[in-house]
Amino acid sequence: MRRGLGIAVALALVGIPLGWGVSDRLERDNDFCNACHLAPDLPLHVELRGDFDARPAASLAAAHGRERDFRCIDCHGGTRLVGRARVKLLAAKDAFWYVAGHFEEPDGMRWPLWDEDCLKCHGSFEERSDAAEWGTPRFHELSVHNVELGVACVSCHLVHDPGGRDDTHFIHAEPVRAECARCHPEFDATL
Repeated sequence: MRRGLGIAVALALVGIPLGWGVSDRLERDNDFCNACHLAPDLPLHVELRGDFDARPAASLAAAHGRERDFRCIDCHGGTRLVGRARVKLLAAKDAFWYVAGHFEEPDGMRWPLWDEDCLKCHGSFEERSDAAEWGTPRFHELSVHNVELGVACVSCHLVHDPGGRDDTHFIHAEPVRAECARCHPEFDATL
C-alpha cells in the first residue's frame, strides 16, 4: 500500500509539471485547440473559428485577432496561478474524456472569462474612457459603476457573438439593457 502511494506521489510530482509545460507549449497554436474543439458535427467551435478568422471582424474575438496575432489561449488561458490552474484542470478533465472516447463538446462557456482575463490587456476601467467620442459619460466613467455591481466584462461585451459593431466595442443591445435594468428599471425591455 505504501509503495503504491509512493509511486503515485512520484508520478504526480513529475507528471503535473511536465503536463503543465507541454500543454503550455501546445496551446499556443489555435489549431491545437481546434483539434479537439473543431469537427464538422460540432457546430459551436466551427462557427466561432469562422467568426474569429473573419475579415472584416464579425465579433469582438475577430477584432482582437485582426489587431494582432491573438490566439485562443490569450483570452482563455486564465490569469495568475488560480486562473491558469482552473484552465489546466478543465483541460485535463476534457483531455481525459477525449482520450476515453466520451468527450462531449460544450454548447457554451462552462467557465466564463473573468474580468481580470480582459483587464490583463485592457487596463483599468477608468483608462478605457472615450466619452468625448460619445458626447455623454460612458458606463465606466461613472464611479458608481466601478464598484462591485456583479457585471462582468463579458456580460456586455459579447466576445464570440457576431452582429455587434466594431465602433461600439461589439456591445449588443439586449444583454446591455438587461444588465442596466438591474438598477435602472427604465431600461427593462419587458415594460
